[in-house]
Amino acid sequence: MRIHHLNCGTDCPLGGALFDGRSAAPLATLVGHCLLIETDAHGLVLVDTGFGLRDVANPHARHDPRVPRPWRLMLNIQLRESETAIRQIEALGHRPADVRHIIVTHLDFDHAGGLEDFPGAMVHVMQREYDDATGPQAGFVARNRWRGPQLDNVQHWRRYGARGEPWFGFDTVRDLEGLPPEILFVPLPGHTWGHAGVAVRRDDGHWLLHAGDAYFYRGEMRRARRHCTPGLRAYQRLMQVDATSRLRNQERLRALSIEQRGDVTITCSHDPVEFEHCHAGHPL
Repeated sequence: MRIHHLNCGTDCPLGGALFDGRSAAPLATLVGHCLLIETDAHGLVLVDTGFGLRDVANPHARHDPRVPRPWRLMLNIQLRESETAIRQIEALGHRPADVRHIIVTHLDFDHAGGLEDFPGAMVHVMQREYDDATGPQAGFVARNRWRGPQLDNVQHWRRYGARGEPWFGFDTVRDLEGLPPEILFVPLPGHTWGHAGVAVRRDDGHWLLHAGDAYFYRGEMRRARRHCTPGLRAYQRLMQVDATSRLRNQERLRALSIEQRGDVTITCSHDPVEFEHCHAGHPL
């Protein structure tokens, strides 16, 4: 399998290094890190989609906007057609119809906006995430994080609830329908109750774990003591459904990133340095 690392959504919140840990300018740069996996027998597989064409074209419909206005302002979201997964896949020489599977870590608006750009794809998601995203929603964050217009026209859902054999001490969901055994779900609740990472076993035997929003900053992994910028620390607290679960899973991931560094690479959705290193083929 060949893995491409795509940035499918840039945010530039005011605060610079208080968010991304490196910007000298007033605006930070965060990414929407998605994976495109080329398989031999299963077509193209996307892990998350970032923003889609309809998000870019009409983010602020008067009724039920696809991108919530408070988040657009808070994160200074940059909606660029060139960053949509569909345009990047075309630029790599593939047809959008070649995307046969999409695995979503969760269904927040900045992870699922491009689902409708691939109407023939099978969309794999945890059952709890689907239920929460499509059911009644109470509270300001819940009403804004999941956007009905991004999900209403998706036809081919595959939902998972059972957990299978362990993977480096984590429960997993294996045997995803139509996908090879080298790709599996790793439930990581806390950011949302149905949030999950996606683990991919490369041809050389090394594992890549896309941890989604289980953490946001590179300093939260690969070191004994957690470090996170103030802006991202506050944002994680805003978006969490359960602090205990989120922090416990971060702790477990941090231990994995240290103890199994030779066998597992961990990356998250929004850290630009992790993304740049993965894209260059030299992950942290």
